[in-house]
Amino acid sequence: MITFTVRMKFQPEDRAEIKSILQNLGSASRQEPGCVHYIAHTVEGEPDTVVIYEQYNDVEGLEAHRSSPHFEQYATNGLYRKLRERTLETLNEIV
Repeated sequence: MITFTVRMKFQPEDRAEIKSILQNLGSASRQEPGCVHYIAHTVEGEPDTVVIYEQYNDVEGLEAHRSSPHFEQYATNGLYRKLRERTLETLNEIV
């Protein structure tokens, strides 16, 4: 299982556009066979900070996500062009 969070900060004037992009990206991503979870959140008290929790069955599922047409449309050509800051945290399950 591959699990990580992506924390992104955007400009306040982009808030409505970012919300729309994330709704479309999340909906399409959750339909991918290798996707277990894809949930976007705003941080309480920081409406222009987004945290996405992502979980995939395996590396192939993650690679399929990153090479999908919706990732290119909504992430590469949408979110990434509006970013002020981005941090990725890989999570390890405690067993």
